Amino acid sequence: MKNPNWSREELIVAFNLYCKTPFSKIGYGDKGINELSVVIGRSVAAVAMKLANFARFDPALQARGIKGLKGGSKGEEPIWKEFNGNWDTLAFESERILAGYKQAPIEVVTNIETWDLPTEGKTRDAVVKQRVNQSFFRSMVLASFNNTCCITGINNSDLLIASHIVPWSKDLANGVNPHNGLCLNALHDKAFDKSLITITPDLKIVVSTRLLDNKNAFSEKYFLPYHNKEIIKPLRFLPSEQFLETHNKEFQKLNS
Repeated sequence: MKNPNWSREELIVAFNLYCKTPFSKIGYGDKGINELSVVIGRSVAAVAMKLANFARFDPALQARGIKGLKGGSKGEEPIWKEFNGNWDTLAFESERILAGYKQAPIEVVTNIETWDLPTEGKTRDAVVKQRVNQSFFRSMVLASFNNTCCITGINNSDLLIASHIVPWSKDLANGVNPHNGLCLNALHDKAFDKSLITITPDLKIVVSTRLLDNKNAFSEKYFLPYHNKEIIKPLRFLPSEQFLETHNKEFQKLNS
């Protein structure tokens, strides 16, 4: 019988899965939960309960009146405090541990592109880590928005992008922070990147004067209907007001 006490490594990979699983899908039927139960040798019920236990500490869920399970062991809280806000470390360490459980290379476990990787050395390691972290960021952001574009409601994952509010190139420290992420379809992701649209700290969509003052069939169909509308809020990892304010300031400079 499996030791009832969860190890640090088990808790880390469970938190990894918590971050990548939409809250509404935490349950016995979830594929990821079933797979992790096999990998770490725990029951499906135990893994599902562990993920629900992590929800106790999630302020975004608490704000929506979702409390998670009131019980739970003391082990979840230190992991939450250690990694919540230290996303860069969580991403790679948790995927590395998971790869160890699966006895497979981290590149395979995370399904990152490898065709152009250097054959060996520090450069390869750095590129692998960056791609692993990018993959983790995408999974977290899409899961928090329930695989739905926060502007249009499109829910086809092939059309969705985990958009950085503040670009990775301008804030490397928050490149994996899910509070620096929005789930957008490809068109609105590009428009957001080019400051044709922004999202205010109170989560309202604002369309630029470049589109508002030059109306055409395209802008009237794809942009104007969303002007001053509220985004579809994520279940957790709410976009940071600070990051949104930074984007707003850049938007205002380009549209003044």
